[in-house]
Amino acid sequence: MGNLYVLDHPLIHHKLALLRDARTGVKEFREGVGEIAALMCYEAMRDLPTEEREVETPVARARVRVLAGKKLAIVPILRAGLGMVDPILDLVPSAKVGHIGLMRDPETHQPITYYCKLPPDVSQRRVFVLDPMLATGGSAAAAIGYLKEAGCASITMLNLIAAPEGIEVVRKAHPDVDLYVAVVDERLNENAYIVPGLGDAGDRIFGTK
Repeated sequence: MGNLYVLDHPLIHHKLALLRDARTGVKEFREGVGEIAALMCYEAMRDLPTEEREVETPVARARVRVLAGKKLAIVPILRAGLGMVDPILDLVPSAKVGHIGLMRDPETHQPITYYCKLPPDVSQRRVFVLDPMLATGGSAAAAIGYLKEAGCASITMLNLIAAPEGIEVVRKAHPDVDLYVAVVDERLNENAYIVPGLGDAGDRIFGTK
């Protein structure tokens, strides 16, 4: 059974406050998304397996711990999820990257797939799905479904802001998937936007609106 982790941390709250502010520019917004993604990655990867090795320090030999076991893959949901990729790759540069392109039908609010490209060995990797916003949950559930069809058995979802409705949809469709969110907001409005949210994350990351 997957778990829901809400990351209640002062640094995350502070950076989210900057992202919510409509006056925050593209550069600062993009940087903030990346910084929060890195902080979330630190928590979400807390249980990665390690193994002992021995190295020579300038003073003496030392027993150290390094990552071992499962390989990693990160899969952003296009396009807003791209804003979370680079900071995580800075921490785990050996991870492979897949992409799933989903857009929301403006009338039905259902996900429409327009692109899916995954690493050939993705089924052998622990996968982290990235998307700043978990609103209706439709896109997230669809993306996770694609990964399971590809044979993935270890999947974790990272979202900056989530609506209760989206959390419910993903947990019902994929009860085995862990969800890491920075904060859970109040609700969705009639246009399926998170309230209070921060607007359209993709537009604010790339300056397209």
